[in-house]
Amino acid sequence: MKIYLATGNKNKKREMQELLPEHEILIPSDQGIEFNPDETGLTFYENSLIKAKYLFDIVHCPVIADDSGICVDALSGAPGIYSSRYAGPDFMKGKADGSKIPQEDQNKFLIQQLNDALKNDNKVKGAYLHGPRSCHYTCAMVLYLGEDRLYVAQETFEGTLIENIEESRGNGGFGYDPIVYLPEYKKTVAEISADEKNAISHRGKAVRALQTLIKNL
Repeated sequence: MKIYLATGNKNKKREMQELLPEHEILIPSDQGIEFNPDETGLTFYENSLIKAKYLFDIVHCPVIADDSGICVDALSGAPGIYSSRYAGPDFMKGKADGSKIPQEDQNKFLIQQLNDALKNDNKVKGAYLHGPRSCHYTCAMVLYLGEDRLYVAQETFEGTLIENIEESRGNGGFGYDPIVYLPEYKKTVAEISADEKNAISHRGKAVRALQTLIKNL
């Protein structure tokens, strides 16, 4: 079955194709579709629904949309829904002109911001179950089949943020993966294999939650 994925991110397309190999996954650029919805939601779910409806109204085929990001516990869950636009502590929700900074700079800023927060607030240090550097990815995924027919799954993927950018490792994954450490693997997310990541990731778990529904379409 042909399923459209509401994103311009080819890495997300690759991951989704690995997770749903029996289906043909297409993103808007594959069909020459201009896709630039205004993500005005205040939650991962709201932004996911905006993207799903926007693309469905163009293609009138099943659409999967996800909105995801990294949430650092000691930073009150930031950058969260603004992860792709995050440009350091002075631009937590992104720059006013909409321009984005390189991912490596985002990674450096996020590590430094957490380090500064821990240094300046001793109360933070013992506040979290998985330690002061705990973080998680969140993914809200919508399977959209029409205005009155949609399904939602939201999942997380836990890790810890490394202490300095020199510790970043791995060529797999994308985004913040080289700076998110998985204690149980003794590796960063970017170091584990695609199969390992898909088995435990926020996006992998969300897809599996919707998979039975997709099979019955």
